[in-house]
Amino acid sequence: MYKLIILVAFFCLTSNTLSAKDYVIFGGNSSLPLATSVASALQTNLGRADIGKFSDGEISLKIKESVRNKDIYIIQSITKYDQGSVNDSLMELYLLIRTLKRSSANSITAIIPYYGYARQDRTMESRVPISAADVAVLLENSGLDRMVAIDLHAGQIQGFFHSVPVDNIYGSVIMAPVISKQRLYKPVVISPDAGGVPRAKKFKDTLANYGVEADIAIIVKQREKAGVIDTVNLIGEVKGRDVIIVDDICDTGGTLVKAAEELKKFGAERVYASITHPVFSKDAIDKIDNSDFTKIFVSDSISIPEGNYKKITQVGIAPLLAKVIDNLDKGGSLSSLFVLKDTR
Repeated sequence: MYKLIILVAFFCLTSNTLSAKDYVIFGGNSSLPLATSVASALQTNLGRADIGKFSDGEISLKIKESVRNKDIYIIQSITKYDQGSVNDSLMELYLLIRTLKRSSANSITAIIPYYGYARQDRTMESRVPISAADVAVLLENSGLDRMVAIDLHAGQIQGFFHSVPVDNIYGSVIMAPVISKQRLYKPVVISPDAGGVPRAKKFKDTLANYGVEADIAIIVKQREKAGVIDTVNLIGEVKGRDVIIVDDICDTGGTLVKAAEELKKFGAERVYASITHPVFSKDAIDKIDNSDFTKIFVSDSISIPEGNYKKITQVGIAPLLAKVIDNLDKGGSLSSLFVLKDTR
């Protein structure tokens, strides 16, 4: 049984809601399946482009149709993929924007579901880059007109862009409707650290829109080193209750699995997680499948290999991104998309 991709029904589009296609959608290699699904939801085809590599590893790129005076949407996560690295994804995105700019596109919007380098958003020691800001400079200088991201690791990344508007969509918009159907008992939304409280609160509020009332608790961690927790304290009450850890990224899985283990020690019943970006480095998937989690939900902002996963369910974001493009094309406000109602 292969991974399950759930398309959130709330965002499904019908033919009578779509406007005339005055835009073209392109997908980079790291997000090609996602871009194809978005184009399908909008009842259009992906723009034709050949993106590959020369024999020496340099990115090769050719746009195979006219884009003159067209509004362009590029869908590309800055992440590794089967045939390329994080840096390949970034360079593909940069060269796509530059090529389309030189081809007289009217406007270029980059939809970057996962903004790689986001965790390097400040200096923790001397003589290191603030890579999240430096990537922003690179993208701004490319000629980009707008950026849309999902669950930026840190809100201040929006401020790293000085001339390009950035829309940051909380992952709760797509994850909460799915998790609300889990028959949760006295649920508690868990922030894995103090910085994640706004994300957890947004998730809690979105659950409420679907008729699920929850409390919030915070995990206070003492790290031995990156990815390794030494001790865990809890602010809040979870005993005898179902809990949902809400975070933007799971990388190696060590911190997440340890948090589930500690929550069980505090008396939690079932432990779920809502993780927007499944980076899943090293043996993260094996760790999760052998953990105390009942289930974790991740989006397809990053593709994960097909597999018989016991505890991982992937939630499709294509209908949401299709709605984003449709609204931008019509000159509408994106914020109107995310004032969710209980539609059951």
